[in-house]
Amino acid sequence: MPETMVRVEGLKKYFSTARGLLHAVDDVTMSIEKGHTVGIVGESGCGKSTLGRTIIHLLEKTGGKIYLEGNDISDVKGKDLKRVREQMQIIFQDPYSSIDPKKSIRDTVKEPLKVAKKFSKAEIEERTDMLMDLVGIDERLKYAYPHELDGGRRQRVGIARALALDPKFVVCDEPVSALDVSIQAQVLNLLKRLQLDRNLTYMFVTHDMSVVRHISDEICVMYLGQVVEKCHAKELFQMPLHPYTKALLSAIPSIDIDHPTKREILKGEISSPINPKPGCRFAARCRFATDACHQPQVQTEVSPGHFVRCCRVNELG
Repeated sequence: MPETMVRVEGLKKYFSTARGLLHAVDDVTMSIEKGHTVGIVGESGCGKSTLGRTIIHLLEKTGGKIYLEGNDISDVKGKDLKRVREQMQIIFQDPYSSIDPKKSIRDTVKEPLKVAKKFSKAEIEERTDMLMDLVGIDERLKYAYPHELDGGRRQRVGIARALALDPKFVVCDEPVSALDVSIQAQVLNLLKRLQLDRNLTYMFVTHDMSVVRHISDEICVMYLGQVVEKCHAKELFQMPLHPYTKALLSAIPSIDIDHPTKREILKGEISSPINPKPGCRFAARCRFATDACHQPQVQTEVSPGHFVRCCRVNELG
């Protein structure tokens, strides 16, 4: 049996607003196996990035449990949090705004090594060179500044910085969404190679279904702060069960003019994530909704490894 790298149980992250509590992440339970990639997909504002940032303690959770290799890290503070953060890192979406424009590329990659305070000067220089070579940054660019690089190279700098302290778990927060398609492929292939070489575990946040299909072992579909479906990537594309997942997949463009995709057109108002009512948050847009859908929903394992949050899943197939 594969070992679990990260597990969250009933994880919640709420934000206070003038109108009430915004439930950005609400009762999420999931696990990620060592060396695997779990893709997190959904519409903008569904809580994908907030989930990843809460797991690695960039945001303080509102409730729930977080485990790293079986150890409860839900409430770690101070020096213990610093040690945990060496094992859990993030690659940000925008490779320009996430890098200090006043620092050279070499200094940016070097910074985590200096902050860790456990390497000699010689070791820092050696590891910096190794990291830049690892992600394919040419030596002639080591003293360049972010504005002198294109988006792909800037993102490689972000990847090198994230891997500086040999983390076990990396949150990839839409790392290719700001890049051209040709550059996207290069960065994705780099991430996959690094995962194999260093036995990394990824949470890959994206809204691009073709990207998540390419890189993920499992996929979680989120809607308004909740995971509505989770299963192996291949199974999700072959046999989606939740009505929202089906609508999401039907929106993928197809070039097969002989077998056009049947579109699932969503109607109705999107529910508010502020003080949400009990029940399925997709019910207002779901053509299959009944009175039962307005009662609290639970995540059910409908087949081995396939979880769905829908009370009518067995009827709809």
